[in-house]
Amino acid sequence: MANQIRIHIGHTPKDVMDFCKAEGIQVEAYSPIATGRLLNKPEVGIMADKYRVSVPQLCVRYVLQLGLVALPKTTKESHMRQNAEVDFEISVEDMDLLSSLEE
Repeated sequence: MANQIRIHIGHTPKDVMDFCKAEGIQVEAYSPIATGRLLNKPEVGIMADKYRVSVPQLCVRYVLQLGLVALPKTTKESHMRQNAEVDFEISVEDMDLLSSLEE
């Protein structure tokens, strides 16, 4: 069983995620890039630069490290390919920082 939930940096509903995990429900995070709003958030851009990745890559990796399935939406093949290149790891400290950002 799966549940699609809007989850991204700045909107990480831990209570719902914890409930789904306890019930054996896989969470699918739709809109992990916040329909593009995170592209213009300075804190996220600085963090992406730190890891030498794009903001969308950082957003997808964030969701994956939460143990979720990422469902980024794009119509451009180049963006699809780039979104899949997430073979880096965000540190625990940076994950905590990203989790604490407000929408």
